[in-house]
Amino acid sequence: MENQPDKSRKTTSKFTKVTAPLNAMGKVPPQAVDLEKAVLGAMMLEKNAVTDTIDILSQESFYDPKHQYIFGTIKELFGTSKPIDILTVTNQLKKNGELQAAGGAAYISQLTSRIASTAHVEFHARVISEKYIKRELIRMSSEVMKDAYDETNDVFDVLNKAEGDLFKIAENNMGKSVDVLQNVVREAIEEIEKAAQNPDGISGVPTGFYGLDKLTAGFQRSDMIVLAARPAMGKTAFVLSLARNTAVQFNMGVAIFSLEMSSVQLVKRLISAEARLPAEKLRKGDLREDEFQQLHSRITKLSTAPLYIDDTPGISIFDLRAKCRRLKMQYDIQMVVIDYLQLMTAGGAKGQGNREQEISSISRSIKEIAKELNIPIIALSQLSRSVEQRGGDKKPVLSDLRESGAIEQDADIVSFIYRPEYYGFLQDEDGNSNAGIGEIIIAKHRNGALDSVQLRFIKEYARFENIESNFDAPGMSGGPAAPAAISNESITAKNSNFDQESGTYTIPSKMNSLDEENEDFDPSEGGEAPF
Repeated sequence: MENQPDKSRKTTSKFTKVTAPLNAMGKVPPQAVDLEKAVLGAMMLEKNAVTDTIDILSQESFYDPKHQYIFGTIKELFGTSKPIDILTVTNQLKKNGELQAAGGAAYISQLTSRIASTAHVEFHARVISEKYIKRELIRMSSEVMKDAYDETNDVFDVLNKAEGDLFKIAENNMGKSVDVLQNVVREAIEEIEKAAQNPDGISGVPTGFYGLDKLTAGFQRSDMIVLAARPAMGKTAFVLSLARNTAVQFNMGVAIFSLEMSSVQLVKRLISAEARLPAEKLRKGDLREDEFQQLHSRITKLSTAPLYIDDTPGISIFDLRAKCRRLKMQYDIQMVVIDYLQLMTAGGAKGQGNREQEISSISRSIKEIAKELNIPIIALSQLSRSVEQRGGDKKPVLSDLRESGAIEQDADIVSFIYRPEYYGFLQDEDGNSNAGIGEIIIAKHRNGALDSVQLRFIKEYARFENIESNFDAPGMSGGPAAPAAISNESITAKNSNFDQESGTYTIPSKMNSLDEENEDFDPSEGGEAPF
Protein backbone atom coordinates (compact mmCIF):
# COMPACT_ATOMS: atom_id res chain seq x y z
CA MET A 1 0.00 0.00 0.00
CA GLU A 2 2.98 2.26 0.29
CA ASN A 3 2.97 2.82 -3.44
CA GLN A 4 -0.47 4.40 -3.41
CA PRO A 5 -0.67 8.11 -4.33
CA ASP A 6 -0.84 10.63 -1.55
CA LYS A 7 -4.51 11.52 -1.40
CA SER A 8 -3.79 14.65 0.59
CA ARG A 9 -2.15 16.26 -2.41
CA LYS A 10 -4.42 18.47 -4.50
CA THR A 11 -4.57 17.75 -8.20
CA THR A 12 -4.30 20.75 -10.50
CA SER A 13 -4.94 18.83 -13.69
CA LYS A 14 -7.84 19.65 -15.98
CA PHE A 15 -8.37 15.93 -16.42
CA THR A 16 -8.80 14.39 -13.01
CA LYS A 17 -10.04 11.02 -14.22
CA VAL A 18 -6.97 10.03 -16.22
CA THR A 19 -5.54 7.68 -13.64
CA ALA A 20 -8.85 5.99 -12.85
CA PRO A 21 -9.41 2.55 -14.40
CA LEU A 22 -11.32 2.84 -17.65
CA ASN A 23 -12.69 -0.67 -18.01
CA ALA A 24 -16.22 0.02 -19.21
CA MET A 25 -15.50 -1.99 -22.33
CA GLY A 26 -13.63 -4.69 -20.45
CA LYS A 27 -10.29 -3.62 -21.92
CA VAL A 28 -7.08 -2.26 -20.45
CA PRO A 29 -6.68 1.44 -21.29
CA PRO A 30 -3.90 2.39 -23.78
CA GLN A 31 -0.65 2.69 -21.88
CA ALA A 32 3.12 2.36 -22.19
CA VAL A 33 4.40 1.99 -18.63
CA ASP A 34 7.82 0.64 -19.71
CA LEU A 35 8.36 3.67 -21.92
CA GLU A 36 7.29 5.91 -19.05
CA LYS A 37 10.04 4.35 -16.92
CA ALA A 38 12.56 4.78 -19.73
CA VAL A 39 11.72 8.45 -20.27
CA LEU A 40 11.84 9.32 -16.56
CA GLY A 41 15.13 7.47 -16.18
CA ALA A 42 16.61 9.29 -19.16
CA MET A 43 15.47 12.66 -17.80
CA MET A 44 17.34 12.00 -14.55
CA LEU A 45 20.48 10.91 -16.40
CA GLU A 46 20.78 13.38 -19.25
CA LYS A 47 20.00 17.12 -19.21
CA ASN A 48 19.20 17.19 -22.92
CA ALA A 49 16.55 14.53 -22.40
CA VAL A 50 14.64 16.97 -20.20
CA THR A 51 14.70 19.77 -22.77
CA ASP A 52 13.67 17.34 -25.54
CA THR A 53 10.59 16.06 -23.75
CA ILE A 54 9.41 18.70 -21.26
CA ASP A 55 7.17 20.45 -23.79
CA ILE A 56 5.77 17.17 -25.19
CA LEU A 57 4.56 15.65 -21.94
CA SER A 58 2.39 16.81 -19.07
CA GLN A 59 1.93 15.27 -15.65
CA GLU A 60 -1.34 13.71 -16.78
CA SER A 61 0.36 12.04 -19.77
CA PHE A 62 1.68 9.30 -17.49
CA TYR A 63 -0.58 6.33 -16.77
CA ASP A 64 1.18 5.15 -13.61
CA PRO A 65 0.35 7.50 -10.67
CA LYS A 66 3.89 7.10 -9.33
CA HIS A 67 5.28 8.44 -12.58
CA GLN A 68 2.97 11.44 -12.41
CA TYR A 69 4.54 12.50 -9.13
CA ILE A 70 8.08 11.93 -10.40
CA PHE A 71 7.50 13.91 -13.59
CA GLY A 72 5.79 16.71 -11.67
CA THR A 73 8.87 17.01 -9.46
CA ILE A 74 11.23 16.99 -12.46
CA LYS A 75 9.18 19.75 -14.05
CA GLU A 76 9.29 21.72 -10.79
CA LEU A 77 13.09 21.47 -10.64
CA PHE A 78 13.37 22.39 -14.31
CA GLY A 79 11.22 25.47 -13.81
CA THR A 80 13.52 26.73 -11.05
CA SER A 81 16.69 25.90 -13.05
CA LYS A 82 17.88 23.38 -10.46
CA PRO A 83 19.91 20.28 -11.39
CA ILE A 84 17.94 17.13 -12.16
CA ASP A 85 19.24 13.73 -11.06
CA ILE A 86 18.28 10.87 -8.74
CA LEU A 87 19.35 12.71 -5.60
CA THR A 88 17.69 16.06 -6.36
CA VAL A 89 14.45 14.42 -7.49
CA THR A 90 14.34 12.15 -4.42
CA ASN A 91 15.10 15.05 -2.09
CA GLN A 92 12.42 17.27 -3.65
CA LEU A 93 9.82 14.50 -3.45
CA LYS A 94 10.68 14.10 0.24
CA LYS A 95 10.24 17.87 0.79
CA ASN A 96 6.85 17.73 -0.94
CA GLY A 97 5.77 14.75 1.14
CA GLU A 98 5.33 12.66 -1.99
CA LEU A 99 8.26 10.25 -1.84
CA GLN A 100 6.22 7.24 -0.73
CA ALA A 101 3.49 8.01 -3.27
CA ALA A 102 6.21 8.04 -5.96
CA GLY A 103 7.34 4.54 -5.03
CA GLY A 104 10.16 5.37 -2.63
CA ALA A 105 13.86 6.02 -3.17
CA ALA A 106 14.55 2.43 -4.26
CA TYR A 107 11.99 2.61 -7.07
CA ILE A 108 13.39 5.91 -8.35
CA SER A 109 16.92 4.51 -8.47
CA GLN A 110 15.66 1.52 -10.49
CA LEU A 111 14.42 3.89 -13.22
CA THR A 112 17.95 4.90 -14.16
CA SER A 113 19.56 1.48 -13.83
CA ARG A 114 17.76 0.10 -16.89
CA ILE A 115 18.74 2.99 -19.22
CA ALA A 116 21.45 2.14 -21.69
CA SER A 117 20.95 5.15 -23.98
CA THR A 118 18.86 8.33 -24.16
CA ALA A 119 19.00 8.51 -27.94
CA HIS A 120 15.31 7.82 -28.57
CA VAL A 121 13.81 9.62 -25.60
CA GLU A 122 11.84 12.12 -27.74
CA PHE A 123 10.21 9.31 -29.75
CA HIS A 124 9.33 7.50 -26.53
CA ALA A 125 7.79 10.68 -25.14
CA ARG A 126 5.58 11.08 -28.19
CA VAL A 127 4.34 7.51 -27.84
CA ILE A 128 3.43 8.24 -24.21
CA SER A 129 1.58 11.37 -25.33
CA GLU A 130 -0.34 9.40 -27.97
CA LYS A 131 -1.42 6.83 -25.38
CA TYR A 132 -2.66 9.64 -23.15
CA ILE A 133 -4.68 11.17 -25.98
CA LYS A 134 -6.30 7.80 -26.64
CA ARG A 135 -7.21 7.46 -22.97
CA GLU A 136 -8.73 10.92 -23.01
CA LEU A 137 -10.74 10.08 -26.12
CA ILE A 138 -12.04 6.93 -24.43
CA ARG A 139 -12.97 8.93 -21.33
CA MET A 140 -14.69 11.59 -23.40
CA SER A 141 -16.56 9.02 -25.46
CA SER A 142 -17.80 7.30 -22.31
CA GLU A 143 -19.12 10.61 -20.98
CA VAL A 144 -20.79 11.39 -24.31
CA MET A 145 -22.50 7.98 -24.29
CA LYS A 146 -23.67 8.52 -20.72
CA ASP A 147 -25.04 11.98 -21.56
CA ALA A 148 -26.69 10.70 -24.75
CA TYR A 149 -28.55 7.97 -22.86
CA ASP A 150 -29.81 10.55 -20.35
CA GLU A 151 -33.18 11.68 -21.70
CA THR A 152 -33.13 14.82 -19.55
CA ASN A 153 -30.20 16.27 -21.49
CA ASP A 154 -30.75 18.55 -24.45
CA VAL A 155 -29.14 17.05 -27.55
CA PHE A 156 -27.47 20.33 -28.52
CA ASP A 157 -25.98 20.68 -25.05
CA VAL A 158 -24.53 17.19 -25.44
CA LEU A 159 -23.09 18.14 -28.86
CA ASN A 160 -21.57 21.36 -27.54
CA LYS A 161 -20.03 19.57 -24.56
CA ALA A 162 -18.60 16.82 -26.79
CA GLU A 163 -17.16 19.34 -29.20
CA GLY A 164 -15.66 21.37 -26.38
CA ASP A 165 -14.04 18.32 -24.79
CA LEU A 166 -12.62 17.17 -28.13
CA PHE A 167 -11.25 20.61 -28.88
CA LYS A 168 -9.69 20.76 -25.40
CA ILE A 169 -7.90 17.45 -25.96
CA ALA A 170 -6.54 18.59 -29.31
CA GLU A 171 -5.57 22.03 -28.08
CA ASN A 172 -3.68 20.72 -25.06
CA ASN A 173 -1.73 18.09 -26.94
CA MET A 174 -1.15 19.24 -30.50
CA GLY A 175 1.62 21.76 -30.23
CA LYS A 176 3.01 23.50 -33.30
CA SER A 177 6.39 22.28 -34.39
CA VAL A 178 9.27 24.63 -35.17
CA ASP A 179 9.43 25.73 -38.81
CA VAL A 180 12.61 25.21 -40.78
CA LEU A 181 13.79 28.54 -42.20
CA GLN A 182 14.18 27.12 -45.70
CA ASN A 183 10.48 26.19 -45.82
CA VAL A 184 9.38 29.55 -44.43
CA VAL A 185 11.51 31.44 -46.97
CA ARG A 186 9.94 29.43 -49.77
CA GLU A 187 6.45 30.25 -48.52
CA ALA A 188 7.33 33.94 -48.17
CA ILE A 189 8.67 34.06 -51.75
CA GLU A 190 5.48 32.47 -53.03
CA GLU A 191 3.40 35.12 -51.29
CA ILE A 192 5.57 37.89 -52.74
CA GLU A 193 5.23 36.48 -56.26
CA LYS A 194 1.47 36.16 -55.81
CA ALA A 195 1.24 39.78 -54.65
CA ALA A 196 3.33 40.89 -57.66
CA GLN A 197 0.76 39.34 -59.99
CA ASN A 198 -2.00 41.44 -58.41
CA PRO A 199 -2.16 44.80 -60.22
CA ASP A 200 -3.79 46.44 -57.20
CA GLY A 201 -0.92 45.49 -54.92
CA ILE A 202 -3.28 43.80 -52.47
CA SER A 203 -1.71 40.80 -50.79
CA GLY A 204 -4.25 40.38 -47.98
CA VAL A 205 -8.02 40.38 -47.66
CA PRO A 206 -9.45 43.40 -49.54
CA THR A 207 -11.89 45.75 -47.84
CA GLY A 208 -13.38 47.42 -50.92
CA PHE A 209 -12.20 50.81 -49.62
CA TYR A 210 -9.36 51.36 -52.01
CA GLY A 211 -7.67 54.09 -49.95
CA LEU A 212 -7.51 51.74 -46.98
CA ASP A 213 -6.46 48.81 -49.17
CA LYS A 214 -3.65 50.90 -50.63
CA LEU A 215 -2.41 51.78 -47.16
CA THR A 216 -2.58 48.26 -45.72
CA ALA A 217 -2.32 46.13 -48.91
CA GLY A 218 -5.48 44.50 -47.60
CA PHE A 219 -5.82 43.11 -44.10
CA GLN A 220 -3.02 40.59 -43.75
CA ARG A 221 -3.39 36.97 -42.68
CA SER A 222 -2.97 36.25 -38.96
CA ASP A 223 -3.32 39.96 -38.12
CA MET A 224 -5.43 41.31 -35.29
CA ILE A 225 -7.02 44.61 -36.28
CA VAL A 226 -8.55 46.76 -33.56
CA LEU A 227 -11.12 49.33 -34.66
CA ALA A 228 -11.98 51.73 -31.85
CA ALA A 229 -14.28 54.72 -31.56
CA ARG A 230 -16.65 56.46 -29.22
CA PRO A 231 -20.32 55.39 -29.21
CA ALA A 232 -22.45 56.51 -32.18
CA MET A 233 -19.35 57.13 -34.27
CA GLY A 234 -20.25 54.37 -36.75
CA LYS A 235 -18.16 51.34 -35.75
CA THR A 236 -20.80 48.79 -36.63
CA ALA A 237 -21.75 50.63 -39.82
CA PHE A 238 -18.13 50.64 -40.97
CA VAL A 239 -17.45 46.94 -40.36
CA LEU A 240 -20.76 45.99 -41.95
CA SER A 241 -19.86 48.01 -45.05
CA LEU A 242 -16.40 46.42 -45.04
CA ALA A 243 -17.76 42.89 -44.55
CA ARG A 244 -20.30 43.46 -47.32
CA ASN A 245 -17.58 44.60 -49.74
CA THR A 246 -15.35 41.61 -48.98
CA ALA A 247 -18.19 39.09 -49.27
CA VAL A 248 -20.10 40.53 -52.24
CA GLN A 249 -17.37 42.10 -54.37
CA PHE A 250 -14.62 39.56 -53.73
CA ASN A 251 -16.65 36.48 -52.75
CA MET A 252 -14.62 35.89 -49.58
CA GLY A 253 -16.32 34.40 -46.53
CA VAL A 254 -16.71 36.73 -43.54
CA ALA A 255 -17.96 35.74 -40.08
CA ILE A 256 -19.52 38.43 -37.90
CA PHE A 257 -19.88 37.86 -34.16
CA SER A 258 -22.36 40.44 -32.92
CA LEU A 259 -22.54 40.68 -29.14
CA GLU A 260 -24.48 43.95 -29.13
CA MET A 261 -27.12 43.55 -31.85
CA SER A 262 -29.24 40.62 -32.99
CA SER A 263 -28.64 39.02 -36.37
CA VAL A 264 -31.96 40.38 -37.67
CA GLN A 265 -30.97 43.92 -36.67
CA LEU A 266 -27.65 43.56 -38.43
CA VAL A 267 -29.26 42.23 -41.59
CA LYS A 268 -31.73 45.13 -41.60
CA ARG A 269 -28.77 47.49 -41.48
CA LEU A 270 -27.14 45.65 -44.36
CA ILE A 271 -30.35 45.82 -46.38
CA SER A 272 -30.72 49.54 -45.65
CA ALA A 273 -27.19 50.24 -46.87
CA GLU A 274 -27.50 47.94 -49.87
CA ALA A 275 -30.90 49.14 -51.08
CA ARG A 276 -30.27 52.76 -50.07
CA LEU A 277 -33.46 52.90 -48.07
CA PRO A 278 -33.61 54.64 -44.67
CA ALA A 279 -33.37 52.24 -41.76
CA GLU A 280 -36.32 53.95 -40.08
CA LYS A 281 -38.55 53.16 -43.05
CA LEU A 282 -37.50 49.51 -42.92
CA ARG A 283 -38.26 49.29 -39.21
CA LYS A 284 -41.75 50.70 -39.72
CA GLY A 285 -42.36 48.91 -43.02
CA ASP A 286 -43.39 52.29 -44.42
CA LEU A 287 -42.36 51.63 -48.02
CA ARG A 288 -44.00 52.62 -51.28
CA GLU A 289 -44.48 50.05 -54.03
CA ASP A 290 -41.52 51.38 -55.99
CA GLU A 291 -39.37 51.20 -52.84
CA PHE A 292 -40.35 47.56 -52.35
CA GLN A 293 -39.24 46.90 -55.92
CA GLN A 294 -36.01 48.75 -55.23
CA LEU A 295 -35.51 46.65 -52.09
CA HIS A 296 -35.95 43.30 -53.81
CA SER A 297 -33.90 44.19 -56.89
CA ARG A 298 -30.89 45.43 -54.98
CA ILE A 299 -30.39 42.74 -52.34
CA THR A 300 -30.05 39.75 -54.67
CA LYS A 301 -26.28 39.52 -54.39
CA LEU A 302 -26.35 40.33 -50.69
CA SER A 303 -28.70 37.44 -49.96
CA THR A 304 -26.30 34.95 -51.55
CA ALA A 305 -23.07 36.47 -50.20
CA PRO A 306 -20.82 34.29 -47.95
CA LEU A 307 -21.67 36.22 -44.78
CA TYR A 308 -22.13 34.31 -41.51
CA ILE A 309 -23.60 36.00 -38.43
CA ASP A 310 -23.50 34.75 -34.84
CA ASP A 311 -25.35 36.87 -32.29
CA THR A 312 -24.58 34.86 -29.14
CA PRO A 313 -24.62 37.39 -26.27
CA GLY A 314 -21.56 37.51 -24.03
CA ILE A 315 -19.74 34.83 -26.03
CA SER A 316 -16.68 33.40 -24.30
CA ILE A 317 -13.29 33.28 -25.93
CA PHE A 318 -13.45 29.49 -25.84
CA ASP A 319 -16.73 29.39 -27.76
CA LEU A 320 -15.38 31.97 -30.20
CA ARG A 321 -12.35 29.81 -30.93
CA ALA A 322 -14.46 26.68 -31.43
CA LYS A 323 -16.94 28.45 -33.73
CA CYS A 324 -14.20 30.10 -35.78
CA ARG A 325 -12.49 26.76 -36.29
CA ARG A 326 -15.77 25.21 -37.37
CA LEU A 327 -16.56 28.06 -39.79
CA LYS A 328 -13.07 27.84 -41.24
CA MET A 329 -13.46 24.11 -41.85
CA GLN A 330 -17.00 24.27 -43.23
CA TYR A 331 -17.02 27.55 -45.17
CA ASP A 332 -13.34 28.54 -45.46
CA ILE A 333 -13.95 32.00 -43.99
CA GLN A 334 -11.27 34.57 -44.77
CA MET A 335 -12.02 37.17 -42.10
CA VAL A 336 -13.72 37.48 -38.70
CA VAL A 337 -15.38 40.56 -37.20
CA ILE A 338 -16.10 40.86 -33.45
CA ASP A 339 -18.57 43.55 -32.37
CA TYR A 340 -17.36 44.32 -29.81
CA LEU A 341 -14.43 43.17 -27.65
CA GLN A 342 -15.52 44.56 -24.26
CA LEU A 343 -18.73 42.53 -24.33
CA MET A 344 -16.83 39.22 -24.45
CA THR A 345 -16.04 37.06 -21.45
CA ALA A 346 -12.98 34.97 -20.66
CA GLY A 347 -15.28 32.03 -19.97
CA GLY A 348 -14.75 29.26 -17.48
CA ALA A 349 -11.66 30.82 -15.96
CA LYS A 350 -12.14 31.23 -12.23
CA GLY A 351 -10.11 33.80 -10.46
CA GLN A 352 -9.38 35.81 -13.57
CA GLY A 353 -8.81 38.90 -11.48
CA ASN A 354 -10.08 42.33 -12.43
CA ARG A 355 -11.69 43.33 -15.71
CA GLU A 356 -8.44 44.67 -17.13
CA GLN A 357 -6.78 41.27 -16.71
CA GLU A 358 -9.77 39.58 -18.31
CA ILE A 359 -9.65 41.91 -21.32
CA SER A 360 -5.92 41.23 -21.62
CA SER A 361 -6.61 37.49 -21.70
CA ILE A 362 -9.32 37.95 -24.33
CA SER A 363 -7.05 40.12 -26.46
CA ARG A 364 -4.22 37.58 -26.39
CA SER A 365 -6.62 34.79 -27.27
CA ILE A 366 -8.00 36.68 -30.27
CA LYS A 367 -4.47 37.12 -31.59
CA GLU A 368 -3.84 33.40 -31.07
CA ILE A 369 -6.99 32.52 -33.04
CA ALA A 370 -5.92 34.81 -35.89
CA LYS A 371 -2.53 33.07 -36.04
CA GLU A 372 -3.98 29.58 -35.74
CA LEU A 373 -6.55 30.04 -38.53
CA ASN A 374 -4.29 32.33 -40.59
CA ILE A 375 -7.00 34.94 -41.09
CA PRO A 376 -7.36 38.60 -40.09
CA ILE A 377 -9.66 39.28 -37.15
CA ILE A 378 -11.23 42.71 -36.71
CA ALA A 379 -12.12 43.43 -33.10
CA LEU A 380 -14.18 46.51 -32.34
CA SER A 381 -13.40 48.33 -29.12
CA GLN A 382 -14.75 51.23 -27.12
CA LEU A 383 -12.73 54.35 -26.31
CA SER A 384 -12.63 55.98 -22.90
CA ARG A 385 -14.39 59.26 -22.10
CA SER A 386 -11.07 61.09 -22.10
CA VAL A 387 -11.69 61.83 -25.78
CA GLU A 388 -14.75 63.89 -24.92
CA GLN A 389 -13.00 65.72 -22.09
CA ARG A 390 -10.03 66.74 -24.20
CA GLY A 391 -9.91 70.01 -26.06
CA GLY A 392 -8.87 70.63 -29.66
CA ASP A 393 -10.15 68.49 -32.52
CA LYS A 394 -10.83 65.51 -30.21
CA LYS A 395 -9.03 63.03 -32.46
CA PRO A 396 -8.49 59.75 -30.58
CA VAL A 397 -5.02 58.49 -29.66
CA LEU A 398 -3.72 55.11 -28.52
CA SER A 399 -3.94 56.01 -24.85
CA ASP A 400 -7.72 56.37 -25.23
CA LEU A 401 -8.18 52.60 -25.63
CA ARG A 402 -10.43 51.42 -22.86
CA GLU A 403 -9.71 48.96 -20.03
CA SER A 404 -6.43 47.41 -21.10
CA GLY A 405 -3.09 48.35 -22.64
CA ALA A 406 -2.83 44.75 -23.85
CA ILE A 407 -5.20 45.58 -26.72
CA GLU A 408 -2.68 48.07 -28.09
CA GLN A 409 0.16 45.62 -27.48
CA ASP A 410 -1.45 42.57 -29.12
CA ALA A 411 -2.95 44.34 -32.15
CA ASP A 412 -1.09 44.50 -35.46
CA ILE A 413 -3.23 47.44 -36.55
CA VAL A 414 -5.00 49.91 -34.29
CA SER A 415 -7.40 52.18 -36.13
CA PHE A 416 -9.90 54.82 -35.07
CA ILE A 417 -13.08 56.18 -36.61
CA TYR A 418 -13.28 59.94 -36.39
CA ARG A 419 -16.13 62.09 -37.69
CA PRO A 420 -15.39 65.79 -37.11
CA GLU A 421 -19.03 66.64 -37.90
CA TYR A 422 -20.03 64.73 -34.75
CA TYR A 423 -18.11 67.23 -32.59
CA GLY A 424 -19.38 70.29 -34.46
CA PHE A 425 -16.34 70.83 -36.69
CA LEU A 426 -18.16 71.61 -39.93
CA GLN A 427 -15.08 72.64 -41.93
CA ASP A 428 -11.50 71.44 -42.13
CA GLU A 429 -8.38 73.60 -42.06
CA ASP A 430 -8.70 74.31 -45.78
CA GLY A 431 -12.30 75.41 -45.48
CA ASN A 432 -13.74 72.21 -47.02
CA SER A 433 -17.01 70.89 -45.65
CA ASN A 434 -16.81 68.02 -43.16
CA ALA A 435 -20.42 67.02 -43.73
CA GLY A 436 -20.69 63.26 -44.18
CA ILE A 437 -16.93 62.74 -43.80
CA GLY A 438 -15.62 59.78 -41.84
CA GLU A 439 -11.90 59.43 -41.22
CA ILE A 440 -10.21 56.08 -40.60
CA ILE A 441 -7.04 56.83 -38.63
CA ILE A 442 -4.29 54.17 -38.59
CA ALA A 443 -2.57 54.87 -35.25
CA LYS A 444 -0.53 51.66 -35.09
CA HIS A 445 0.62 49.59 -38.04
CA ARG A 446 3.10 46.87 -37.23
CA ASN A 447 4.00 46.24 -40.85
CA GLY A 448 3.30 49.52 -42.59
CA ALA A 449 2.89 53.27 -42.52
CA LEU A 450 0.66 55.40 -40.33
CA ASP A 451 -1.88 57.54 -42.15
CA SER A 452 -5.57 58.30 -42.39
CA VAL A 453 -8.19 57.58 -45.06
CA GLN A 454 -11.30 59.65 -45.66
CA LEU A 455 -14.58 57.92 -46.48
CA ARG A 456 -18.10 59.12 -47.08
CA PHE A 457 -20.53 58.34 -44.26
CA ILE A 458 -24.22 58.29 -45.14
CA LYS A 459 -25.95 58.36 -41.78
CA GLU A 460 -29.41 57.73 -43.22
CA TYR A 461 -28.32 54.34 -44.54
CA ALA A 462 -25.62 53.63 -41.88
CA ARG A 463 -23.19 53.15 -44.73
CA PHE A 464 -19.55 53.97 -45.46
CA GLU A 465 -18.28 54.22 -49.03
CA ASN A 466 -15.37 55.64 -50.97
CA ILE A 467 -15.40 59.41 -51.27
CA GLU A 468 -14.05 59.30 -54.80
CA SER A 469 -16.34 58.40 -57.65
CA ASN A 470 -16.30 54.81 -58.72
CA PHE A 471 -15.12 56.02 -62.10
CA ASP A 472 -11.75 56.73 -60.55
CA ALA A 473 -11.26 53.21 -59.30
CA PRO A 474 -13.15 50.58 -61.27
CA GLY A 475 -14.15 47.53 -59.34
CA MET A 476 -13.39 48.95 -55.92
CA SER A 477 -16.31 51.20 -55.23
CA GLY A 478 -17.52 49.45 -52.16
CA GLY A 479 -21.03 50.12 -53.37
CA PRO A 480 -23.89 47.69 -53.68
CA ALA A 481 -24.62 45.45 -56.62
CA ALA A 482 -26.59 46.80 -59.52
CA PRO A 483 -30.33 46.15 -59.57
CA ALA A 484 -31.44 43.64 -62.09
CA ALA A 485 -34.02 45.98 -63.51
CA ILE A 486 -31.59 48.68 -64.65
CA SER A 487 -31.40 49.08 -68.42
CA ASN A 488 -28.62 49.89 -70.87
CA GLU A 489 -30.46 53.09 -71.79
CA SER A 490 -30.44 54.12 -68.15
CA ILE A 491 -26.72 53.47 -67.91
CA THR A 492 -26.06 55.56 -70.97
CA ALA A 493 -28.23 58.37 -69.65
CA LYS A 494 -26.51 58.35 -66.31
CA ASN A 495 -23.05 58.48 -67.86
CA SER A 496 -23.91 61.17 -70.33
CA ASN A 497 -23.05 63.88 -67.85
CA PHE A 498 -19.50 62.59 -67.46
CA ASP A 499 -16.65 62.88 -69.90
CA GLN A 500 -15.83 59.21 -69.70
CA GLU A 501 -14.88 56.61 -72.24
CA SER A 502 -17.14 53.65 -72.74
CA GLY A 503 -16.36 50.75 -70.46
CA THR A 504 -15.57 52.82 -67.38
CA TYR A 505 -18.96 51.97 -65.90
CA THR A 506 -18.46 49.03 -63.57
CA ILE A 507 -21.31 46.57 -63.72
CA PRO A 508 -21.03 45.23 -60.13
CA SER A 509 -21.34 48.77 -58.83
CA LYS A 510 -24.09 50.22 -61.01
CA MET A 511 -26.14 51.69 -58.25
CA ASN A 512 -23.19 53.80 -57.08
CA SER A 513 -23.22 55.63 -60.38
CA LEU A 514 -26.61 57.15 -59.61
CA ASP A 515 -26.44 60.90 -59.11
CA GLU A 516 -26.49 62.04 -55.53
CA GLU A 517 -29.51 64.26 -56.22
CA ASN A 518 -31.55 61.20 -57.17
CA GLU A 519 -31.06 59.44 -53.86
CA ASP A 520 -34.09 61.16 -52.36
CA PHE A 521 -36.22 60.71 -55.48
CA ASP A 522 -39.92 61.38 -55.02
CA PRO A 523 -42.23 60.23 -57.86
CA SER A 524 -44.73 62.94 -56.96
CA GLU A 525 -42.29 65.52 -58.29
CA GLY A 526 -42.21 63.98 -61.72
CA GLY A 527 -39.19 62.93 -63.75
CA GLU A 528 -37.62 59.54 -64.43
CA ALA A 529 -36.87 57.14 -61.58
CA PRO A 530 -33.18 56.32 -61.17
CA PHE A 531 -33.80 52.59 -60.96
